[in-house]
Amino acid sequence: MSQFSAIISIQERGKVKAVFDSISADNMFYPENPTKTKISLKKDTMKIEISSDEIAHLRANINSTLRLVQASSDSIETLKI
Repeated sequence: MSQFSAIISIQERGKVKAVFDSISADNMFYPENPTKTKISLKKDTMKIEISSDEIAHLRANINSTLRLVQASSDSIETLKI
């Protein structure tokens, strides 16, 4: 069976740590996820690695993860005074 994977790098000064904390917490509480997702943080870069045996599961997880990143980033932006 084929293995599908995607790597997403996100660089955003000031927000990346808060976004990382937000989405990595979500990832920990979904152990039955049909995809394997690894989220890491180095300096101002967050790296998201997703792999799956099914392309549809990979696509769905990429979409969900990117929506979470966007929602987290937007929330942080609205809190700026």
